Amino acid sequence: MGERLDLKLDIEKITEGQESVTIRYRDDNPLLNRVVGILRDDKGKIWGKSDDRSLCVNIDEILYLESVEDKVFAYTEDNVLKIDSTLNSFMIETSDETFFRCSKSMIINVNRVVSLKSLSSNRIDAIMQGGEHIIISRRYASEFRRLLKGAR
Repeated sequence: MGERLDLKLDIEKITEGQESVTIRYRDDNPLLNRVVGILRDDKGKIWGKSDDRSLCVNIDEILYLESVEDKVFAYTEDNVLKIDSTLNSFMIETSDETFFRCSKSMIINVNRVVSLKSLSSNRIDAIMQGGEHIIISRRYASEFRRLLKGAR
């Protein structure tokens, strides 16, 4: 993360009139999107890139996240967004127990799981809304079972 914007910051106290914020930028970037999100109070939303445009989706729309070659993608039923984060950062920033790390490279939204099937080697096949099969690795399967029992 550790990004920085090289910018000029003007802050002016006013005694009357409407408070306002103006942002002038050359290129869209993830840090700018986070700042705009904070100003808009986009809690529970995430920004990402899809087809060379920035999109904002509600976090609860995310089915799962996957890390592929050091890039993180968030999958919804309608979109695939490349997000500027790591899986660990996502888990820390959202601190939402509806998301579960199910393998080294994936996080699932537990609320979007429609069925589960036990597999050999203590793995679990989680079928997501939309029909996608996500395998919960044996390393994470026992913690997932505890989560389902409410004893996280």
